[in-house]
Amino acid sequence: MARPTTAFIDLAALKHNFQFAQRLVPEGQCVAVVKANAYGHGAVPVAKALEPLAPALGVACIEEADELRQAGIHKPILLLEGVFTADEIEQASANNYWIMLENQQQLHSLLNAELTQPIKVWLKLDTGMHRLGINPEQVTEFYQQLQASPNVDNDIILATHLACGDDLGSDFTDTQIACFMAAVKDIDAPLSIGNSSGVLAWPKARTAWNRPGYMLYGNSPFNIPQENADQLQQVMTLKSAVISVREVAAGESVGYAANWTAERPSTIATIAVGYGDGYPRSAPNGTPVIVNGQRVKLVGNVSMDMITVDVTDLDSVAIGDEVILWGPELTANEIAQWAGTIGYEILTRMPLRAPRIYK
Repeated sequence: MARPTTAFIDLAALKHNFQFAQRLVPEGQCVAVVKANAYGHGAVPVAKALEPLAPALGVACIEEADELRQAGIHKPILLLEGVFTADEIEQASANNYWIMLENQQQLHSLLNAELTQPIKVWLKLDTGMHRLGINPEQVTEFYQQLQASPNVDNDIILATHLACGDDLGSDFTDTQIACFMAAVKDIDAPLSIGNSSGVLAWPKARTAWNRPGYMLYGNSPFNIPQENADQLQQVMTLKSAVISVREVAAGESVGYAANWTAERPSTIATIAVGYGDGYPRSAPNGTPVIVNGQRVKLVGNVSMDMITVDVTDLDSVAIGDEVILWGPELTANEIAQWAGTIGYEILTRMPLRAPRIYK
């Protein structure tokens, strides 16, 4: 029998989430973001499932785009970090990759490239994230140079990125949107603001082009309930199984560093999953795990290949019993909160050891 740790990927839920994002922006279009191996879900199978629905796909870099092209994906692919070297511009032109442009060096390389096909450009403005993007006061200068170049498709898109969209109580998103709109008010061009949080919760961020990512995989970017996010369907269920059961006396410890000690005679189940499978090592004692459909508590430090849970209060636990680490009943976001991180990291850091099964 093969090691039981497996990530089950629900492609119907994935499609539901994309279609839901599209319904929230009825006058706009959605680029399906599949960067970082589709947030750990498998870039190629996810892209193939979304390609019939999405006008374009979004990745971080040209290597991720090449993987999709080599797998037979034909839709345009947006390089969200743009190009890193001048030679990538020719490659982008030849493969129908759209590029996010955010600095003078990228502009110079694009304007001076020798291309057979013009490139669709997304011009990024920094409205407060202070990570990528030109200053708002530069937008007219950059836009005019791009518009005049034969290397650039005429349909230039103006974009920005929200820094605090996941904080529903912050006024910074409204400040960013106002800054962006003021900067582009004299330019007749399509706009792009909304990432997942923007699409879900900020109506002013829903523009001609939107970039849902995390929400496509059924996860909310918010740490509180939100009416639209609550309609998403979980795409990944990470499952494993019990591989050992033992009785531990009161006063005995469990796991590396002996950081959990039984306060009563306890039944401990060992599960074949660990940080080598993407389960966070920082998950503390008490983190919920589902065994035979019931929540139990993690006890002891997470090992590379195994965790241990206290199943004393369950009626019966045996080797081979099903375990759910996260899924519809126990979200990656909830595990992330216990582990002191965010669901984005939990999912995107999943290695390939746990096979993905698509349905």
